[in-house]
Amino acid sequence: MERPARLCGLWALLLCACGGAAAPTETQPPVTNLSVSVENICTIIWTWNPPEGVSPNCSLWYFSHFANKQDKKIAPETHRSKEVPLNERICLQVGSQCSSNESEKPSILVEKCISPPEGDPESAVTGLNCIWHNLSYMKCSWLPGKNTSPHTNYTLHYWHSGLGKILQCENFYTEGQHIGCSFDLTKVKDSNFEQHSVQIMVKDDAGKIRPVFNIVPLTSRVKPDPPHVKYLSFEKGGLYVEWKNPQNFISRCLSYQVEVNNSQTEIPDIFNVDDPKTKCRSSEFEENLEDKICFMVPGVLPDTLNTVRIRVKTNKLCYEDDKLWSNWSQAMSIGNMANSTFYITILLIIPVIVAGAIIVLLLYLKRLKIIIFPPIPDPGKIFKEMFGDQNDDTLHWKKYDIYEKQTKEETDSVVLIENLERASQ
Repeated sequence: MERPARLCGLWALLLCACGGAAAPTETQPPVTNLSVSVENICTIIWTWNPPEGVSPNCSLWYFSHFANKQDKKIAPETHRSKEVPLNERICLQVGSQCSSNESEKPSILVEKCISPPEGDPESAVTGLNCIWHNLSYMKCSWLPGKNTSPHTNYTLHYWHSGLGKILQCENFYTEGQHIGCSFDLTKVKDSNFEQHSVQIMVKDDAGKIRPVFNIVPLTSRVKPDPPHVKYLSFEKGGLYVEWKNPQNFISRCLSYQVEVNNSQTEIPDIFNVDDPKTKCRSSEFEENLEDKICFMVPGVLPDTLNTVRIRVKTNKLCYEDDKLWSNWSQAMSIGNMANSTFYITILLIIPVIVAGAIIVLLLYLKRLKIIIFPPIPDPGKIFKEMFGDQNDDTLHWKKYDIYEKQTKEETDSVVLIENLERASQ
């Protein structure tokens, strides 16, 4: 009976020890003086002070997240910043704890929010879209809001880390119903632009419409210029295509599409080129071989006319967005059009034949009309000639005929006498 009693005592001691370890730690006091401010255009900064009455043995860490429970962060700093469009209400919750363990329960969370901009939401512009063209300039376009005047004068302000201050866009343009503005953006590409973005704000100069904010990461919404096709040739049953990349881009950051339009087919062939493996020809006059890309199009016949166009887009190796294709390059052709002389002759003969037929129809139009629609005789005239009385007019014409005959006979007899007299002499 003694051994079971001892075992029970040991189990009791273990349970007590476990219960002591599982006891909840003391809740830390909340942070103090939590405040929020906005810098640049869309940079929100929260700052706070450490909680009061913290144990000296506590190494303070701060747990923070947004009100939607997203973007959680545990750090020892007493501030936090974030680039976010200010179109909606944004709140940050902050609590303190004595370790960096995410599972530890923080203190009571303190919340601080920033309100959306003032103004009628229906007056704000819609569809604000910005594209970085060829890493040289950015174009932003939008549609006017519903409750706005057609004579509204818009303003666009922008900022990025390469600028010392917020700048205002000056190059406004219109494309149909869209209004836009473009500004230079070449300084950013000289730095480590993968970590940067451009902050945009569109409003009116009178302050009557609600402002709209946007943040454009510099690794997205990039549209290259079209490449330049430099050389075509038929080689080994295929078509050798050589082109030059647009400026400001390297080959590994781009994907390509090669379009070949053959004169004997109605639908062009399109080849996706993500990693060109065709070795380009070296030239002593070539300045930069890295900008030159080559590709062999298989199954192209040399006795046909082939027209080549190329377009490019950014890929996932360097950019987040890979959906914006450039415009097609200028077309370049090689080969001969099959039976081109025959087609040209046909095109020349057909108009001549049509013109001749029209002339013939115009000349014989009356004759064709008589043949197709013969004249109908007048019965009144026929009966009049058959049964009509011989009036004075008829006698007159008969007398005229008799007189004409007599005159003719007398003339003949005179001629005969003259001839006889001449013969007797």
